[in-house]
Amino acid sequence: MPNPTRIEINCETGVESVIELTNAEVAQMERDRAAAEAHRTEAAAAAAALATLKASAKAKLMAGTPLTAEEADTLIL
Repeated sequence: MPNPTRIEINCETGVESVIELTNAEVAQMERDRAAAEAHRTEAAAAAAALATLKASAKAKLMAGTPLTAEEADTLIL
């Protein structure tokens, strides 16, 4: 199976070239994809943790119980 291709256009001449990616370029694309997916996963986990912390702070405020320092930090705007 051939590697993916890229299109390069020479702006001076308007000549369009279709170039097959090298194995190194394909490997770099895979590393970049994996890194982006890991970043998305980490961001989603951080957002979920923050939402949980905010919910806990709200519940404690409504119940009149003391907040942890971390919960109090979520309330500062």
